[in-house]
Amino acid sequence: MSIIVLRLGHRPMRDKRVTTHLFLAARALGAEGAIYSGVRDRSVEESISEVCRDWGGNFKVEYTENWKRTIREWKKGRGKVVHLTMYGLPIQDVISEIRADPSEKLVVVGGAKVPPEVYHLADWNVAVTSQPHSEVSALSIFLHELFQGKELYREFEGARMRIVPQERGKKVIRVGEEETEDLSPFESI
Repeated sequence: MSIIVLRLGHRPMRDKRVTTHLFLAARALGAEGAIYSGVRDRSVEESISEVCRDWGGNFKVEYTENWKRTIREWKKGRGKVVHLTMYGLPIQDVISEIRADPSEKLVVVGGAKVPPEVYHLADWNVAVTSQPHSEVSALSIFLHELFQGKELYREFEGARMRIVPQERGKKVIRVGEEETEDLSPFESI
């Protein structure tokens, strides 16, 4: 199942970190790409591109001037729309239905104020709790539930760097080189 994230209403001065973190979470947890509306911010696009170059994968970020057209075109030719909102149906009540639907999904994540039309265009309005919290946490939990934890084992093709899990410290391998860079703050005893 293909997942693309649509971030509504990006504002560079206010949302740069949140949008970047939203896309990083989307990439790490199984989405194939992202689209954003609002003000175009090439620094967000470049940040994600750099991460993909170093850590692998084919995650792409695109900009749209017209989010309504993007949603309508998606519904016409590609698949279904999931809108993450604290006002929707509880995720635990609808995730099985969403998972069972084989169509590609456009997961819409709001910005400052989500236009009412989004609620009507969405095939599912989904709440990850009915409490205020961040777009990043809502998307992360949604993807984790959708993929049932399988996204945690994903390997990224074309990675130049890879983390070697450690009980303590940090170990990063540059793929294709024998040497590793030990970033551990602990000295050997």
